[in-house]
Amino acid sequence: MKEIKVLHIDSNHPTLWNQLKELGFQNEADYTSTKEEIEAKIENYNGIVIRSRFKIDKTFIDKAKNLDFIARVGAGLESIDCDYATSKNIHLIAAPEGNRNAVGEQALGMLLSLFNNLNKSDKEVKSGIWQREANRGYELDGKTVGIIGYGNMGKAFAKKLRGFDVDVLCYDILPSVGDENAKQVSLSELQQKADVLSLHVPWTTATDKMVNAEFINQFAKPFWLLNLARGKCVVTKDLVSALKNKNILGAGLDVLEYEKLSFENLFDEETKNPDFEYLRQADNVLLTPHIGGWTFESHEKLAQTIVDKIKKYYKI
Repeated sequence: MKEIKVLHIDSNHPTLWNQLKELGFQNEADYTSTKEEIEAKIENYNGIVIRSRFKIDKTFIDKAKNLDFIARVGAGLESIDCDYATSKNIHLIAAPEGNRNAVGEQALGMLLSLFNNLNKSDKEVKSGIWQREANRGYELDGKTVGIIGYGNMGKAFAKKLRGFDVDVLCYDILPSVGDENAKQVSLSELQQKADVLSLHVPWTTATDKMVNAEFINQFAKPFWLLNLARGKCVVTKDLVSALKNKNILGAGLDVLEYEKLSFENLFDEETKNPDFEYLRQADNVLLTPHIGGWTFESHEKLAQTIVDKIKKYYKI
């Protein structure tokens, strides 16, 4: 096998580095250089391993004259100009299998917390407030859960729901993806029946700002919303309006519209607005910092998945 040089621009679980080294790959790390500095030397590498530090655009790809693959240690490829990379015969690798279980578990945890006011009542008791009636919750049994996006993440969440007496519906742009855990239906049927909506879609032109006022108003009854997909799939302003008028009963948001591409920071001038402040203060809104797939176990699983797919690409 020819010498294959791989540039790692984000840190990952050591499994990835160590196994590639054992296979004879030449690893190099650069976690601090700017995009322009990486572009100046990317022609020297056959592969690049990324998370989300910067966008791999046409300019970058044009300079990557010897690149065989781009491997993103995560589920989505939205930080890469996929069509252009593919046109240059660059193989694209992602690892949704690596953190799908973690996402499924967090979705279930967020939903049960919302139903039972766990976040609100925890803060109250710690502040010396004891309110039982004000924290009376709901049971998941008997509800209908609608999942939009029935790939790795959606399927993982549906599997977690098997222990509950619930109806699970899924909607996806691909046909025949339903299984023993979820019945595939039209979007209209899902909106007619769902008590809970959970998003597990990639961020694309089709899903950008998908959950807006018009979309929300097409639901037949008030519902709980979970977003463990991408923040820009939900219009925050319209979500807040729906929370205020009770068309949405509560929201569990692991991602936010204001997140940066790197997912590594949030609080800046863009988030200093009344809508985000409402989310921060609302008792029926649960916020987490994009950690749905961010477990100790998924950290290693993601790395292993990338190694396995690189091995498969080179037929090792």
